[in-house]
Amino acid sequence: MSITDRDLVIEAAEAGAAVVRSRYGSALTRFAKSDGDFATTADIEAEAAVIEVLRTARPDDPVLGEESGRTGSGDDDRLWLVDPLCGTLNFAARTMLASVNVALRAGGDVTVAACADPFTNEVFWTGAAAAHVRHGGADRRLTPSAGSGLVDVNLDPPFPNRDVFSAARMLADEGFIARFRPRVVSTTLAVAWVAAGRRAAYVTDGDLRDSVHFAAGIALCRAAGCVVTGIDGEPVHMGAGGLVVAADAPTHAALLALIANQRPPRS
Repeated sequence: MSITDRDLVIEAAEAGAAVVRSRYGSALTRFAKSDGDFATTADIEAEAAVIEVLRTARPDDPVLGEESGRTGSGDDDRLWLVDPLCGTLNFAARTMLASVNVALRAGGDVTVAACADPFTNEVFWTGAAAAHVRHGGADRRLTPSAGSGLVDVNLDPPFPNRDVFSAARMLADEGFIARFRPRVVSTTLAVAWVAAGRRAAYVTDGDLRDSVHFAAGIALCRAAGCVVTGIDGEPVHMGAGGLVVAADAPTHAALLALIANQRPPRS
């Protein structure tokens, strides 16, 4: 019997996570990328493991990997997006905050997605209808909650909207200080945590269209029932871009108001 896309995305993410876990604490060769970014042998080996799983089951589907780029001869109607190690700097510094993200964009929408935590052996996954976490072979449905008041923000560049929004400036806003508590884990695992109720929200700037980093997390949050928009309240990938994911509408509205506080008054 052919494996379903849902089971395949989980298997692929688990394969990458196994490599990342096995490489933790080992000597890692670094490969320089642009803007001070780098990959390691763990990134490259994890991506190879993910792609091998996908290729075996879906040889005709193209794959867009963070490290290897686009491979495969098929058209983009079915495109796998692979981020083999989100949190490379954390991982290289022997900090256990990283994830392996795999998503399938089919017909313009992400239909299945998985975000694997190599160090908790959890896989956050969705088949589009709902979001779950798999641990020890058991699946539990994800339920967002803003109760913690914890908001993860991405402080890594680039900052395309720096003239009207800066996450660092938002953290100094008295309104933010009064309501929320900031966290910075520097991995999109934190986006999955919003779907799981472990974070109240997540905020980042940037152009996230076809992002191998964010596609899985956004799909998880949508399936879990979170509020998901860009930093200006427009649909993701429209308007100013960026991402505001919140567990509920009041949290989302509060964050959009804080972001709006940074815009210059209209003359």
